Amino acid sequence: MYFFTKLYLFLRLMTNAKTDEVIIENHLLYSEMLQRDVKVDCYIPSNLSTLTNVPLLLINDGQDLVKMSFEEILEPLIFAGDIEPIFCVGIHCAPDRKNEYGTAKILDYKGRGAKAYLFTRFVMEELLPFLRKNYLIYSFKEKAFAGFSLGGLCAMDIVWNNAEEFTKVGVFSGSLWWRDKDQEDEDFDEDKDRIMQRQVREGNFAPWLRFFFEVGTLDETADRNNNGIIDSIDDTQSVIAALEKKGYPSSSIKYLELKDGRHDVPTWAKAFPEFLKWAWGKV
Repeated sequence: MYFFTKLYLFLRLMTNAKTDEVIIENHLLYSEMLQRDVKVDCYIPSNLSTLTNVPLLLINDGQDLVKMSFEEILEPLIFAGDIEPIFCVGIHCAPDRKNEYGTAKILDYKGRGAKAYLFTRFVMEELLPFLRKNYLIYSFKEKAFAGFSLGGLCAMDIVWNNAEEFTKVGVFSGSLWWRDKDQEDEDFDEDKDRIMQRQVREGNFAPWLRFFFEVGTLDETADRNNNGIIDSIDDTQSVIAALEKKGYPSSSIKYLELKDGRHDVPTWAKAFPEFLKWAWGKV
């Protein structure tokens, strides 16, 4: 079976690729969980004859990868040997993004994230089996998840609650403000009512997990607690503090703060190579 897997992928890649190129294969996968078609883009380095024992990176908001020409980010890093070859999969969001992304176990204070549990099941029970079957993958070397904004929160939530399946997470401008109580309520307590921070405090320690967080100094202007630090930075740093208190060493956490970075695709494109080199850079 191993021989035929290698032969299949070798022929498939060699008939579609030039040297030093990342091949993009587009799929439309019908999800029983979500009751819709999910567009999925697979980014495959042409120098691979098999995807077995290759790292897998799932990325929410795959439509943003298209906007940033993600293959042009991958190609120089992979083919110059700056990172090991990885298999990247961009998952395009749904029109109902605010319900599919979020935290699977807890709705936010407006009831958003109602389909996050189903999206998690789609990833674990439909997408991963599809990738294994379609690309004849016996096993992945490791699995990681990344995302932007609300998609970053979703990636963090999935990795944290399925730690036995993942090793790394990348959160870019993550919506780590996600809370189950309105901040205008008299008894709102950001230390208790922000959902991801609470999940970290109350969750189990998985020593193999590693975390990458990016935030821009111009990500937003809101300063909920009037401490002179914008909320996106505050919320990200509070998650990091919870992880450190849980027992994660500084070597397992990377924080990237981009001066003049914004809540937009160009900023995330600028940060993504740093994430890739942190996660799969060759020493």
